[in-house]
Amino acid sequence: MSSSSVRVWDIFTRLFHWLLVAAIGVAWWSGEQGGEWMSWHLRAGYLVLGLVIFRVIWGFAGSHYARFGQFLRSPASTLGYLKNMLKGRDDAHLGHNPAGGWGVIVLLLLCAVQAGTGLFANDDIFTEGPLAYLVGYDLSIEITRWHKLMFNALLAMIALHVLAVVYHQRFRKEAIVQAMITGKKPVAGELAGVTVNRSREWLLGSTAVLISAAAVWGLISL
Repeated sequence: MSSSSVRVWDIFTRLFHWLLVAAIGVAWWSGEQGGEWMSWHLRAGYLVLGLVIFRVIWGFAGSHYARFGQFLRSPASTLGYLKNMLKGRDDAHLGHNPAGGWGVIVLLLLCAVQAGTGLFANDDIFTEGPLAYLVGYDLSIEITRWHKLMFNALLAMIALHVLAVVYHQRFRKEAIVQAMITGKKPVAGELAGVTVNRSREWLLGSTAVLISAAAVWGLISL
């Protein structure tokens, strides 16, 4: 059979992915350093929040494979996929597979909780979130405790995500990482990609970015 490549991930989805990786990495490292590095911790948190807002918008207005409606499946379908995967009979998917689709949602929720609680957090020494004054000292300290605990859950989900990528990349021979860099996946046969209006995609993506940035700016300026 002949092979070709299909455009799966648009530039905005790819930038979202790698910027989120970088933002979480900077937030983690700067948080561990503390002190003056906490200003970078806050900036990274704002970026995470903005990226989450963007991805929610893009999940409805984005390109075909980025939309929630394309990759979210019913619990029964997802369970069936997982059973087939354990038997080595899971089908390949151009976009997110059913399990990966729900993984995206869980990661987005955890990132939203992490960035959201950070807005109200208070380390009781040097730094406090821009909205900490809205909840008072005692509640701010409690939110800070949850902010730290939930990061462990986020790390666990990230580890699961990495393991899934290794499984598909190494054992299923799917070009997962390459596709998130180039946007394209190799496919067998004459399967054609979804037709895309690139100018409209850039307009929608740019608008989503501006809305997300404005939303974060509005929140931290309350």
